Amino acid sequence: MREGWKQKILSELFEYWIVAAYLACFFGVFTWYQRFILAEQHISYFHYGTAVIQGLVLAKVILIGDALHFAQKLEDKPLIVPTLYKAVAFSVFVGGFAVLERVVEGLLRDQGLAAAVEELVRVNKYEVLARCLVTFCAFIPFFAFKELERALGTGRLYSLFFRGRELTTSTSWR
Repeated sequence: MREGWKQKILSELFEYWIVAAYLACFFGVFTWYQRFILAEQHISYFHYGTAVIQGLVLAKVILIGDALHFAQKLEDKPLIVPTLYKAVAFSVFVGGFAVLERVVEGLLRDQGLAAAVEELVRVNKYEVLARCLVTFCAFIPFFAFKELERALGTGRLYSLFFRGRELTTSTSWR
């Protein structure tokens, strides 16, 4: 019994760190992209820590969503339906995180809440929208793989990618 719990905890920690690493890398690359674009205009941009924090937080939210069977009612639909649903839902969460990040940044500069929100609406709204759009596009393959893993069975997709193809005669892909 105790070994079962230990294995479950290790499995969930492994999954958490894989998801967190993927998201942190994605948000880190997007941060580098923003830095390069802004550097052309001689604007400094150093928000690398938020990419890691955002990846860690969002990974936990995604795994909690999995544990709570988020979008379970869509499991009998074609895989594209829960994939797009989750991509939209979590992209909205990323947008909320970006808004919160900008408001906290404004508060740390002693602007006050109203001034921070006004600057967000006036200056940073397109950045937040771009982040949501790019995140949505990155989440499509992410959630497609997660849905494919769910449909094939736990461990099957991992085996196909990292252990080689197993010859099966019972399944035809044509």
